[in-house]
Amino acid sequence: MNYKKLTGLLLTGLALTLSSCNEYLDINNNPNNPDRVEAALLLAPIQNQYTLGIQFDARYLGSYNQNWHNYLSGVSWDLQGYVPSSDAGGEMWRSVYWKGGRNLINLMDDARANQKWDYLGVGLVMQAWGWQMLTDLHGEIILSEAYDLDPTKNTFNYDTQEAVYAKVVELTTEAIKNLNRADGAVSQASLGRGDVIYKGDRTKWKKFAYGLLAINAHHLSNKKSLYKPDQVIAYVDSALTSNADDAQFTFNGLSTADGSFFGPLRQNLQVYGQSAFTLRLLDGTVFNGVKDPRLPVMLAASGDGQYRGITLGQGQSTAASVPLNIRVVSPWGTQLGVNPPAGTTGRYIFTDKGPFPLMTYAQLQFIKAEAAFIKGDKATALAAYRKGIEAHLTAPYVNVPAADRTAYLNNPAIIPASAASLTLSQIMLQKYIAQWGWGFLEQWSDLRRYNYSADVFTSLTLPTTYYQNNNGKPVQRLRPRYNSEYVWNADALAKIGGLELDFHTKPLWFTQP
Repeated sequence: MNYKKLTGLLLTGLALTLSSCNEYLDINNNPNNPDRVEAALLLAPIQNQYTLGIQFDARYLGSYNQNWHNYLSGVSWDLQGYVPSSDAGGEMWRSVYWKGGRNLINLMDDARANQKWDYLGVGLVMQAWGWQMLTDLHGEIILSEAYDLDPTKNTFNYDTQEAVYAKVVELTTEAIKNLNRADGAVSQASLGRGDVIYKGDRTKWKKFAYGLLAINAHHLSNKKSLYKPDQVIAYVDSALTSNADDAQFTFNGLSTADGSFFGPLRQNLQVYGQSAFTLRLLDGTVFNGVKDPRLPVMLAASGDGQYRGITLGQGQSTAASVPLNIRVVSPWGTQLGVNPPAGTTGRYIFTDKGPFPLMTYAQLQFIKAEAAFIKGDKATALAAYRKGIEAHLTAPYVNVPAADRTAYLNNPAIIPASAASLTLSQIMLQKYIAQWGWGFLEQWSDLRRYNYSADVFTSLTLPTTYYQNNNGKPVQRLRPRYNSEYVWNADALAKIGGLELDFHTKPLWFTQP
C-alpha cells in the first residue's frame, strides 16, 4: 500500500465521542464517519503516533547507537545492517506520511478556518518536527509531492535533504508567528483539549519551536560556510529554560492499546540488553573511575547485583553453563529473550505510562555547550555543559539524591576546574548519557557528524565484521519503508541510489563538509 496516496482521515475513537455531532448531520455527510473533524480531536492521536513511531524504530536505532543490543549474536542491526524486504525501521516513515501527514493538514485547515492560531502554530511545528526527524533518519525524502492528490500519480519524487532542512526552518518560523497571536479563537483551555504534550501552553510550544531550530541549525556543524554557532546559541537561549519545559509524552498505561511501546505490557524490548558501551560510560571505565550515580537508575543489574553489558554483535550465551544470575537482563530487569512476567512494572522510562521524552532542557544545553566549544568560547561551553548534566540528574525520571548529585558535579573528572580543560569528548559523552533510552535520533546524528570517532565517543567500537551489504562501511541512514517505496515507488527511489544494496551506508547531506 502506498501510504502517500492515502487521503482518508485517520479517525480514532475520540472522533466518535463528539458531543456536538449535530454539525455533521448533513444529507451529504455520514455522521458516523465525518469528513471534517475539529483540530482538538486530531492533535492527541497525532502526538501519540509520532511518539510511537520513534519508539518503534528505536529498536533498530538503539542498536546502531549502541544503547542496547540483541541477546542473540550476529543480528543484522547490531552489525549496522538491515532486514531486506521488511518494514522494520519504517514506522516513523509511516507515522509522518500517513498517521500524521494528512491529519496534520486537516488539523491546520480547521485551525485556519476557525482562527485557532494556537492549533495552527502547534500543527506547523509538529509538521516541521516530523520532516526533521524523517530526513535525519533517511536523508532524501518525499516533500514537495508528499500530499499530491492526483489519483493517476504512481511515482513520488524525492527532495534533497538540503531542501527539507530549509522547509523545517520555514514551517517553524511560521509556527512561532502563529503561536504569538492572541486574536481569534485562541486559549489555553481550547488548545489543552487536544494537547497531551504541553496541555495547551503556547509559551512552551514556542520554546519547543526554538529548540527545533537549534537542532536544525546545529546539525550543520560540519558545513563551515553554513554553520553559525552564535545563531545556535541564540536559539537555545530562546528555547526550554528548565526541566519544567521538557516535552514528553505520557501514556495511560492500562493495556497494550494505550501503554508505552517501551513498557512491559507491550513486551517489545524483551530481546534487548544494555550495551557494554553505555555501561562503560556509567561505571567509571571512561570517566577516570568515577561511578555515575545514574547507573542504578538507568541500567539494570544482573541477578547477582553486578552490572554487565552486551558487546555489539556478540549477543549473550544462553548455555546452561552460564547461570541466569550473571546474565544481562532486559531494560525492565527481567530475563532476556523471555516475555516479562505479569505484574512487571518496569523502571526508568521503561514503564507502561512512560514518560517518553521528546526534547529536553538538558539536551539543548549540551547543544549550546558544543556550539560554544566549536566557536572557541569555552567559558560558555562549560556553563552549559554543567547545566546539562545537572538538569538530567534532577529530571523526574532520574532524580539522583542531592548528596550524590553534589559529589558528582564537584568531581574534576566530570566538571573541569577550568573552562580551558573542558573537552569535546566530555560534552558529547554526557549528552549521550542524558539522551540514553529516548534521544536515539539526536544520538545518531552526533555519531554520524563525528564519523563514529572513538576520539570523541571514548571507548566506542564498531563491528569487527559488518553486515554483508555494508561493504565494510558504517551505517549512515535507514532505508525507506519497504512496502511504500521498494514495492510502489521504486522508479523514484532508483534516482537517488535507493536500490543499491549498500544505500544505507551513503552519507547524508548534513554530515558532509
